[in-house]
Amino acid sequence: MGRTANYSDQACSVAATLEVIGDPWTLLIIRDAFRGLRRFEQWQESLGVARNVLAARLKSLVAQGVLEARLYNERPPRREYVLTAKGRDLQPVLLAMLGWGDKHVYGPERAPVRFVHKGCGQPFVARTACAHCGEIVGPRDLAPLPAPADAMTVGQAFALNEAEKATA
Repeated sequence: MGRTANYSDQACSVAATLEVIGDPWTLLIIRDAFRGLRRFEQWQESLGVARNVLAARLKSLVAQGVLEARLYNERPPRREYVLTAKGRDLQPVLLAMLGWGDKHVYGPERAPVRFVHKGCGQPFVARTACAHCGEIVGPRDLAPLPAPADAMTVGQAFALNEAEKATA
C-alpha cells in the first residue's frame, strides 16, 4: 500500500494494528465510514484521494475484514462498503486520536469536531477505563506483563488468520 514499513517480524499488537490501518488514507476512510459514507464516489469527494489509492485501500480493508463490500447495483456493478464488527471496534482508536488532536494540535476551544454524549448531554471526551473495575487509567496505572515465550510475530499472526479463513 505504498508503505515501506515491514512489521512482520515484530511480536506487537500495535505493529499488527499498523499493518492493517497504519496508512493515513485508511484511517480517514474509516473515519468517514463512521460518518456514514459507504460509496466510492462519496470517499472520493470527501477525501480528494486518487482513485487508484482509494480503490487499493478499500480492497485492503475488505480483505482484512474491516469493511464489507455489498453490491447495490448490478448494471454496472457497484458496491457500497460498510463497517463490520471488526471495523466498528476501531471507534475507540479514532476517538482517542481525535482527543489527542484536540488537545495537542487544535486546543480544546478550537476543536473542529465535537461530540455530545447523548446519555447525559455533556461534551464528550474519550477516556480509557479498566474493563474490570471501571477505574479511569493513565500510563502510570498500567504495568506490562512479560511476553509469552511463544508469542507470534505479526507475520505469523496474519498467516494463521489467512489459514483459518481458508479452512472456514
